[in-house]
Amino acid sequence: MLATKTLVFSLSLTLVSSRDIIFPTLPSYPTSEQAQQLFHGYGIDDDLFSAFDVPFKGLTTFANLPYVHCLNRNDDTIEKYDVAIMGAGFDTAVTARPGARFGPQGVRQGSRRISPDFAYDISTNENIYRDWAKVVDCGDAPLTYLDNTAALKQLDFAHKLVAGRRANNSEYSTPRILVLGGDHTTTLSALRSTIAHWGAVSVIHFDSHLDSWDPEVVGGGISHYAGVNHGTFLHIAHEEGLITNSSVHAGIRTPVFRPKDDVRNDVRCGFDIIKATDIDRLGTQGIIDQLKKRVGQSNVYISVDIDVLDPAYAPGE
Repeated sequence: MLATKTLVFSLSLTLVSSRDIIFPTLPSYPTSEQAQQLFHGYGIDDDLFSAFDVPFKGLTTFANLPYVHCLNRNDDTIEKYDVAIMGAGFDTAVTARPGARFGPQGVRQGSRRISPDFAYDISTNENIYRDWAKVVDCGDAPLTYLDNTAALKQLDFAHKLVAGRRANNSEYSTPRILVLGGDHTTTLSALRSTIAHWGAVSVIHFDSHLDSWDPEVVGGGISHYAGVNHGTFLHIAHEEGLITNSSVHAGIRTPVFRPKDDVRNDVRCGFDIIKATDIDRLGTQGIIDQLKKRVGQSNVYISVDIDVLDPAYAPGE
């Protein structure tokens, strides 16, 4: 009986209290004209819309660089450039994990906080995007994922097209191309393009693997098609006369298939080896000095494989 009286008393207090609550009147939804006045009142006009250069807008280009349709073969009015960034989303010539076809878009996404207006380096006192070279992003070369031979021919043509235009800077006739891979096989197309403008070049190859294996070893001798892959492209580049005998690997640390023959073949392809462990003995500057001594005054092509890094810092390699 006491519990019932307590419940009735509590409900009565609740009803009485609720009569004392006054709810505010809800505002009506603004009309289209009122909304425009409201936004203009906050200063959202054309000047403010373009005043702040935010990195997350427009096309996703590397470091928010301007996009130029360098791959348009039918347009002679394309603006000039000195350095062209081009994606090569190709990964069907790997012996392990695919996925590198998504590399170009991943690199671009990771670079979005950089921009030509926010790239001044306090170490070098330079802004490389505001220096002598006009740097642009050309997008990705169209590459089929169903036929490696056809894909490399497509990439050969893309290099020919992008490097075949006149450079913006009058001191340099040929633009340079920075390729975003893609598996390492794509370097073969780059070297085929390079020889047309600079002749055979020395290659500085940052990698944990040699990538100069005989196609009979990596590819199994099954077919010529199978022999063109990310582990043989430097062997093929040597056979095609694209590289000199003053090339060098830096960062080698992985096993080989044939202890003597693989290294012997690598030397035949024109390479010297700087092992990953050599940095403990030589230091950074010592490695740099060895690289420069090896290539001398020759023209140089630099190639970097992500697996040259310690897997602790690049676990997805």
